[in-house]
Order: sequence, then structure tokens, then C-alpha cells
Amino acid sequence: MKREETIRLTGLAIGYTTRHSVKTVCTGITETIFSGELTCLIGENGAGKSTLLRTLSGFLPPVSGEIILLGKPLRSYGERELSTIIGVVLTEKTNLQNMTVEELVGMGRSPYTGFWGRLSGEDRRKVGESLEMVGITGLRGRMVQTLSDGERQKVMIAKALAQETPVIFLDEPTAFLDYPSKVEILRLLGRLSRDFGKTIFLSTHDLELALRVADRVWLMSKPGRLQTGSPENLVIDPETGRFNFER
Repeated sequence: MKREETIRLTGLAIGYTTRHSVKTVCTGITETIFSGELTCLIGENGAGKSTLLRTLSGFLPPVSGEIILLGKPLRSYGERELSTIIGVVLTEKTNLQNMTVEELVGMGRSPYTGFWGRLSGEDRRKVGESLEMVGITGLRGRMVQTLSDGERQKVMIAKALAQETPVIFLDEPTAFLDYPSKVEILRLLGRLSRDFGKTIFLSTHDLELALRVADRVWLMSKPGRLQTGSPENLVIDPETGRFNFER
């Protein structure tokens, strides 16, 4: 797959609104995210990973600076149009009952199904393709509440794929998984980015795994510092014990 620019950040400052003011957590972010690559965002708790992910997803407005998505400012997209470009998989466990895997993945087709949400034959074909891409066709008739955490996370990824967006953001997709499932999910995401040209950007605490599967690493640290580079260039500073990128 050809590597192309998907998202360009220019002078971006991120933060969130408190009762009395705006709390800025990181400034001066000028970076590019490409299609066909798996980008992993790592860093200590409180460094601003979730704030950055929510800002890139359009859930939070930037404090300042610009986010260009597929050649257009992110702020210029309407909600419905954005839902056909960005898919988001959040950390929270789904608490769904009496719904099959196929039905849940079918919810990813909502940007295309109109007011009543009825799936056409084409929509059902896309759901089947998404299940196959993730390797969970055999789960399609299972009730969601009977799935393991690893199976459920695969279903949520399939739902994002059914949404047919070129960009997928994931917030801690391995948070509730055992180690073999963590490895499997991150390898799956790496394969989806490279084989299907998706732009996949995720936050994770699993540093070792991120360095094994990522094409690019974004490292956030306090106070408000962001570094980016390739996994092989990330080293530990012997004086501070912190990670830095070799230049």
C-alpha cells in the first residue's frame, strides 16, 4: 500500500476546560500521520494521551493550532461526514445484552443506513467482510455478553472496520486483555494498517509490545512534551531513566 499523508498537525495545543479556565497539557505539536502505518502513542499517566486522542477524534476542540484531515481542517467537517472518515474504539467495556456479534458489528454501518438503520444487502456484505478481516466469522451468531475480553475487543475493531473509515483511533485497546491477547490485537492492528492502507493511531501502556509492532511511536511525557520517531530509535536516558529518541 502507498504511504500517504492523512493527518497533519501544525502548532497544535491541546487541553480541556475546567470550571474556571482552559487547562493546556501540550503545545507546539507539529507532526504528520500517514496511511498504511500503525502509530502508537505511549507515555506516563497524566501526560495527556487521552486528551490528544480525543482532540484528534474531534471530541475536544484544540486550544490552538490546526488539524488537517485529508486536506481539510478538521473543524470544517460535519458530524455525519466525520463519521465516514474516523472510527473510534474506546477503552470502556461494552455492557450490551441480547445482541449478537453480527448485530453489533452492523451498528458500524449507521453512517450509511439512514434514519431507520436497516441494513441493506450491501451493508450485510460489508459486515461479513469486516468479520472476516478480523478473523471472527465464527463468532457472528454469538451473544455479545458471552464473549471473552479478547473476543469482544476484536468485535469492536470489526465494528470500526464496518464503518469503512480510512482512519481508526483506539484508546488503550489492550487494557483489559491477557498478554497473548494483547500481542494478537496489536499484531492484528498492524496487519490492518499495512494490508488495507488504514491509518491506525492508538494509545497504549504496553511499551514493549508497541515497540515490537509500531511503525511510528509518539512519546508523551510531563510536562507537556511530545517526541516522535521510529521504535528502533527509542532509548533510555541513563541519567534520568526516561525514554528519548536518538537524533
